[in-house]
Amino acid sequence: MLCIKKTSFLLLLLFLLYSSPFFFYSFSHGASHIHPLRTLGVTDEGKSDAVSWGTRRSVLGENNGGDNPSLILAAERTHRKDPLDDFNYYKGGWNISERHYISSVTFTATPLFLIAAIWFACFGLSLLLLCCCFCCCPKRPYGYSRTAYALSLVFLTLFTIAAIVGSIVLYTGQGKFHNTISDTLGFVVKKANNTVDNLRNVSYYLAAAKKIGVNQVFLPPNVQQSIDSVDTKISAAASTLETETEKNSSDIQDALETVRLALIIIAAVMLVLAFLGFLLSILGLQFLVYILLIIGWILVTVTFILGGVFLALHNVVGDTCVAMDEWVQNPTAYTALDDILPCVDNATAQETLSQSKDVTFQLAQMVNRIIVNISNIDFPPQAGPLYYNQSGPLVPVLCNPFNPDKTNRTCAAGELDFNNATQVWRDYVCQISGSNICATRGRLTPNMYDQMNAAVNVSYGLYRYGPWLTELLDCTFVRDTFTGIHNYYCSGLRRYSEWIYIGLAMVSAAVMLSLIFWVLHARERRHRKYTKLAEASSAQNSFAGKGP
Repeated sequence: MLCIKKTSFLLLLLFLLYSSPFFFYSFSHGASHIHPLRTLGVTDEGKSDAVSWGTRRSVLGENNGGDNPSLILAAERTHRKDPLDDFNYYKGGWNISERHYISSVTFTATPLFLIAAIWFACFGLSLLLLCCCFCCCPKRPYGYSRTAYALSLVFLTLFTIAAIVGSIVLYTGQGKFHNTISDTLGFVVKKANNTVDNLRNVSYYLAAAKKIGVNQVFLPPNVQQSIDSVDTKISAAASTLETETEKNSSDIQDALETVRLALIIIAAVMLVLAFLGFLLSILGLQFLVYILLIIGWILVTVTFILGGVFLALHNVVGDTCVAMDEWVQNPTAYTALDDILPCVDNATAQETLSQSKDVTFQLAQMVNRIIVNISNIDFPPQAGPLYYNQSGPLVPVLCNPFNPDKTNRTCAAGELDFNNATQVWRDYVCQISGSNICATRGRLTPNMYDQMNAAVNVSYGLYRYGPWLTELLDCTFVRDTFTGIHNYYCSGLRRYSEWIYIGLAMVSAAVMLSLIFWVLHARERRHRKYTKLAEASSAQNSFAGKGP
């Protein structure tokens, strides 16, 4: 009888031991000095438990070179204790390549890791003590308590339902998190691909400009050499960006699929484990319950650890979103985000923009020189190649959008812009004879018109990409990408990563407590069965003793 009391006491002690710290850490935000389990994201009131999202501090320093300002991102939010630095507060801001940042954000998941360790050690020790107790008391008298039987059934049912709810939260959270992060990745890839396409278009227009010639007049040799130099850099930048984007996208997608599969398996296994344990306990199959007990002991430990990992991941997601928002306000500063999505090299972007303006200016000048010096002059037949029987109204010149110093220029009256030049010039094209001489009135031969049309198309293409190159120069592409992620995806990423670790914690705690009541209820059911058999046997013997 003493062994039975010890067994019941040990199981009850385990229930109190494992339920108290979980509910304290998970649902209490009192004056405890242990804060890591607190969600550092935005609450319903828009405030953080530890750091206000509305309060941001931009800490500007100098990098090693001393030329570019260095920005410490999410400085207040990442102000956490660092186990690798004697538990001093980390002050380096968001930086996923910094081991002290990883250490400090991992420390926020300490409560779940601690619960996993305590559970693994204490429950393992409890199993050992229970085995010893059963071995020392091989003959176990059976006692039956209706209250203990009813309570064990009620608690077992409640914790099984909690495990089901936790599995649903986990499965739903992982699905939504996977979809959101896939959409985020697709958004970044789309932005990168657009940049690659634009770079290649600029490269195409620059290469085409080298071949443009009007009436045997081409760009100067020095301009063509500059085009070759810039075109090489643009092609290299586009190829690198495309290659890295495809590689990173593939790696992230593979990792996402692996994580998704692992979470689905965990949700399914824990759900099946809870159902089997409930069913076997109801049926009183103690031997099978003990087998499930050992499996559940290990799975609960693993699930708690995964819950801690996703809690840390949830905090990293929140840190990253704050870091992106702060970088958008200081886009020219050097930050750790440059390792993820760097701005295009300033010198390369500046050289590309300058070259595109120069080529646009040179092509417009070349076309206008042909118009003014050849097409609009009535040469006599003795002028040789300059004469092709030009006649009729003068051809209007093309508006050059730039001055010689590459500053913007306003079009003069009568000049044609890139949008309507080719349509207007079509009215000045003559019909030619076999010797390439105009047979009708006009000042442009069809061949000259085609060459001028090609020059205008290339000039307009480069001119159209001018604003985009300016945005490339001041990191607008990166800023727009981070702004889009912060505005449209960060809230979902924070919300659903929170669902995952809450689901993991719920299913871990529910199955953990269910393990205890599996044993209690299976024991009480077995004792109830033998008690009823004993009572029936006693009643039968008593009836037989009163016979004749």
